[in-house]
Amino acid sequence: MQLSRHSIGESQTQVAAALDTVLYPVYALLAILIAVLGVINTLALSVLERTREIGLLRTVGTSRRQISSMVQLKSVLIAVHGALLGLGLGIAWGIAGQRVLTLYGITSLSIPWTTVLAVLAGSVLAGLTAAILPAMKAARTKPLTAIGTA
Repeated sequence: MQLSRHSIGESQTQVAAALDTVLYPVYALLAILIAVLGVINTLALSVLERTREIGLLRTVGTSRRQISSMVQLKSVLIAVHGALLGLGLGIAWGIAGQRVLTLYGITSLSIPWTTVLAVLAGSVLAGLTAAILPAMKAARTKPLTAIGTA
């Protein structure tokens, strides 16, 4: 039995749609859940390790809001850096994989730029979300108690 070009194109479209349906939940689980937990862990350790510095900043006049903003900015930088690294590696591996698959007739490469931009925007939101608890802990640090910690 020989397939016409029309039916092959339709089956490729169906396979691509099925793969998209499977990949979107994976994006959500991996990119959001693991990234947010990693950023929370990094920030919590950073706030814990820098208790004296935060206390010193509070002593010289830094407001609670400024301390909170500093932690939030650090969180967003960590999240965006991780997203850029992941997207860069993912696109590079995708290009390499497509080059290998040219031997099997897959000659076109399509990078979903809307998804790339959505991941970057999501990383900013994930960074802000992950910073909530560590920023509150850092902002509530009492200056004299923090300076006295070892």
